[in-house]
Amino acid sequence: MVSAVFHSPLEASAPPVTSTHSPIGKAMSKPQTEAPAAPVVSARPSAASRDFRGVWMAVLPPVLGLACLVLLWQLIASTSNSGIPKPAETWAQALEVFSDPFYSEGPNDQGIGWNVLASLQRVAIGFGLAALVGIPAGFAIGRFEFLSRMFNPLISLLRPVSPLAWLPIGLLVFKGANPAAIWTIFICSIWPMIINTAVGVQRVPQDYMNVARVLNLSEWKIVSKILFPAVLPYMLTGVRLAVGTAWLVIVAAEMLTGGVGIGFWVWDEWNNLNVKNIIIAIFVIGIVGLVLEFALIKLATAFTFEEVKN
Repeated sequence: MVSAVFHSPLEASAPPVTSTHSPIGKAMSKPQTEAPAAPVVSARPSAASRDFRGVWMAVLPPVLGLACLVLLWQLIASTSNSGIPKPAETWAQALEVFSDPFYSEGPNDQGIGWNVLASLQRVAIGFGLAALVGIPAGFAIGRFEFLSRMFNPLISLLRPVSPLAWLPIGLLVFKGANPAAIWTIFICSIWPMIINTAVGVQRVPQDYMNVARVLNLSEWKIVSKILFPAVLPYMLTGVRLAVGTAWLVIVAAEMLTGGVGIGFWVWDEWNNLNVKNIIIAIFVIGIVGLVLEFALIKLATAFTFEEVKN
């Protein structure tokens, strides 16, 4: 029902009376010509500026680090009589070396490309054998407490031994430099994979194993359906550490065994007093190791759960 109220002209001309306690009265008492509030300008940077800042922070620090290294190198080469070549001279020599990296003029005179490939081949064979032995051994040691108590003292005893200390054993057993170098890669790569895989198995939640026991799963089902997916991030971490160690060891092993390889190439250039090629080999070794590390980090990240990453 709608009601109409009529007022006198005097009442209509009087200003409206509003209550100071009523919000409605406050709202009606505002003049109609009030200017709108100024728009709030966000202080956040735009998406384009954020992207540019991210690219800048990703590129600038490494470039500055390399510049500091080259500057320090230049200062040492200029102010000392150590015979260290300057960066410009080494760069000119590097252009000459990489102009034909795959030349071959006999078994002891080959390009740097063949030497790097020979070293990578030894690392692949030794590392592959270590993975075939170390990963199943890590699963067994982590799965069964008896095996863990049995092999933990042996691992603690043999793991700190320098990898090069195993090289004479390889020469004695295999009667050859190439298999001895592969043996050295094998023995130094196996420990990170065993330890990380065993730790991953031991950290599987007990609830998973209780469910497997209730379902009466076979040991193969437990390993393939429960343990392997949970242990995969730890296993890949062990693989990454093992590859880095193997690449470190192969250079030293090839210096002692000879033949074709980046380590032998460094030692041969030292015998020829060619320091420029030695510095080039150092950078090549570092770049190859960096590429291997980056590839395995990407592989591990792809198969790692978020809680393991954190």
